[in-house]
Amino acid sequence: MSIFHTHKSQRIFSLALIVFIQFVAVSYIVSPKREKVPTPYEFPVSYAKEYMNIPADNPMTNEGVELGRYLFYDGRLSGRLDKDSLMSCASCHKQEHSFECGIDHPKYKEGKTFGLTGIPTPHAMMPMINLVWNNEGYMWNGYVNKKNESLGSAHGVPQTSEFHKKNLESFVWMMIVAPHECNGSVERTLEVIKSVPMYPPLFAKAFGDEKITMERISKAIAQFVRTLISFNSKFDQFMRGEVELTESERRGFFIFETEKGDCFHCHGSPAMPLWTTNLFMNNARDIDFTDSSDRSSVTGNPMDKGKYRVPTLRNVEFTAPYMHDGRYKTLDEILEFYNSGLKRSPYVDPLMINVNHGGMFLNDNELQDLKAFLLTLSDTSFLTNPAFSNPCPEDEYFIK
Repeated sequence: MSIFHTHKSQRIFSLALIVFIQFVAVSYIVSPKREKVPTPYEFPVSYAKEYMNIPADNPMTNEGVELGRYLFYDGRLSGRLDKDSLMSCASCHKQEHSFECGIDHPKYKEGKTFGLTGIPTPHAMMPMINLVWNNEGYMWNGYVNKKNESLGSAHGVPQTSEFHKKNLESFVWMMIVAPHECNGSVERTLEVIKSVPMYPPLFAKAFGDEKITMERISKAIAQFVRTLISFNSKFDQFMRGEVELTESERRGFFIFETEKGDCFHCHGSPAMPLWTTNLFMNNARDIDFTDSSDRSSVTGNPMDKGKYRVPTLRNVEFTAPYMHDGRYKTLDEILEFYNSGLKRSPYVDPLMINVNHGGMFLNDNELQDLKAFLLTLSDTSFLTNPAFSNPCPEDEYFIK
């Protein structure tokens, strides 16, 4: 090839390269701004990921969790700006009580919660611990569950798929419109949240654009609630070989795990470290059943009278009052119930074997051993984890 042809080829290549670079530069300038893709959230534990209850249309992301944390604590979720009418999830779900009300709440005496109207909530609260592994249904009676096909509500909420009653997402809009909670409206909440300058950028980070909808609000809060995981109690540390149990705690564990105490049938074992089966049981509390919101109200089965979801025993020392109606105020009271207060009825669960003679009938030392074991299920790091705390403690609209 001649030198002339070589130089000609080089000139053609150079011109083509210049045109290509200019084209790329112009395309970059005129193309729409690309939003950053949300970062997948990594759970701190790998326990039974295949059983995690995470809807396919609401994958966990760091940005979604962050947004949900803000909304969880923001009192403007009630759809109001007046300081006396603020209400959010955090109004009742306090971190220091495992996201349950607690018995010493300054507003809700003895853990008896009520809405902005003063109407009491139907049941005592359940703690928000490890809910991401609950596939049996939420609330004491399991009303919110994957098989619930009802949509919307009588409080002006349309019967569309956005307003389902299948999962944790459902609780957000239900809380907003319920007369015994916010007694508000979806429209009013959306109007208020849209008016807060910090939220459009947070929604853009979580969902790709600044559009604010009730579905997105619900999804973000549900993502945050799914991160409320506890796996660092003394017993967890014992199972990891980090600490030793006392002799009393060991004896209590033996009572718990055998027919002597008969606790494991409902609350599981180290093989199921949730310390609940999440199933629904009648645990021999009563012989008269007047609650219209027990398990039978969901299933329609009359044999489900007096059945309620088994609560987790994690952090049980911090989650009084106990039972669906909050009838027991201390751990000693509830232990004494199981020890000598069981009542026979046609609806008692067959697994409650001690009902035939009224209870466990442990002696005082055995009761103290059992209590000592239960206290090993306390995870104080969960109660103080900054990732779960109020992100804006100085903001007057955020619930303290």
